[in-house]
Amino acid sequence: MMAAGVPEVAQVDASGRPRRRPSRGMYVLPSLFTAGNIAAGYYAITQSIQGSASEPAFFDRAALAIGFAVLFDGVDGMIARLTNTASDFGRELDSLADVITFGVAPSLLAYIWGFRMLPATDYPLLRDRIVHLGVFICFLFLICGASRLARFNISVNPQPRNPGRPGKKYFVGMPIPAGAGVIASVVHYESGSPISDPRLAIVWLCLILFTGFLMVSTWRFWSGKEAALGQRHPFQLVAVIVAVGALIALYSEYVLIIIALGYLVSGVLARLAYSWGQKRRRAGVISQ
Repeated sequence: MMAAGVPEVAQVDASGRPRRRPSRGMYVLPSLFTAGNIAAGYYAITQSIQGSASEPAFFDRAALAIGFAVLFDGVDGMIARLTNTASDFGRELDSLADVITFGVAPSLLAYIWGFRMLPATDYPLLRDRIVHLGVFICFLFLICGASRLARFNISVNPQPRNPGRPGKKYFVGMPIPAGAGVIASVVHYESGSPISDPRLAIVWLCLILFTGFLMVSTWRFWSGKEAALGQRHPFQLVAVIVAVGALIALYSEYVLIIIALGYLVSGVLARLAYSWGQKRRRAGVISQ
């Protein structure tokens, strides 16, 4: 709100003309998608609780709900930018929604699907230890996701430890929707059938822990913000989006896990490539 006696400066567009302020109703539009994000997270939680080894479809539906929430999370920000309706309320609501949908829901799904459903008859001592450790690791995933959101909210122009090409925008650390997508894609790939082998449960444990680490790391991850519809080749981007959507509709189990794990690996490879380049540069300086 402007102070008394201080004239309000009108916003102008690129041509210098006064920019019309959106109507109040337009500010509700992004929040509706955020509400859909929360609804998907709540649905995923309820489905995870009902899932079992004899009824794996509940786990699969929980994973799909998290996948739809990732879509809602991207759409609400896009709509807010396109309609110029970004607000402090919308940002705070979006952060709270992300904690629920991409923090609580996937951590609960990861625990029940990967650890709680282990058979009680085989290796009972090992099973109990894995289950107890799984509770702790899934909680760490939740804390890492919440910390990633808090850091994102307070950061101003953050720079990754391994900077990329100039002019391109990167996330510092894996975004929490991508972390949740890793968990959801693996569950959906297995059609919701829970883990029954303690050895696979240990691998699942390591994947959750590593994903949590990537979220709080300062490694760079591609943001995709330069791939906007308003750029030079919007029709090519639309064609790619349609093609990927069609592949997901036909082969969702394979396409989603390739996208999720591919994005995870991309951040690791970017970090390794930067470290390797640094060593080569240092070796070149020493040799000179």
